[in-house]
Amino acid sequence: MSPYQQLLHLAFTAPNDVKYYLTPAALQAHDLLQAAPPAGKPFRFEQVRLGLAMGILKLVSELGDHDESRQVLDVLHRALNEARSPEDIDRIIGREARLFDRLYENLYVNEEGEELLNLFGRTLDADAPRLLEEVAQEAVDLARTLDFSTDEDE
Repeated sequence: MSPYQQLLHLAFTAPNDVKYYLTPAALQAHDLLQAAPPAGKPFRFEQVRLGLAMGILKLVSELGDHDESRQVLDVLHRALNEARSPEDIDRIIGREARLFDRLYENLYVNEEGEELLNLFGRTLDADAPRLLEEVAQEAVDLARTLDFSTDEDE
């Protein structure tokens, strides 16, 4: 299983999340990128980027019960499952640009949350499959160490 697929399975564990977010488009994105002909690689690359960003934002939302990250997560999910081209992805995400602008507002995160947000930013900046693979592996390594329990005193 690729780091991309491992991250999806680590991030989406609740039965309803698995059913909703782990669609064939999400689960197969990495393999489809690997098998895509040159003309199809840009779109498949963007699908992997969307899936990776979804997994990272899911972890952020679980760490801090952060509504904005869940809203962005849903936009990414919609783009991954509805888009048929990079232009479709841009259109879907562009309609909800304000959510991305608000993502970092009123967000209290601990060190782990900051690391996740850094990985999210690197996902958006990545311009090659190798870079996405590196981010995915770092996210998997981090996800395996996260503590989602809440302190009763907080």
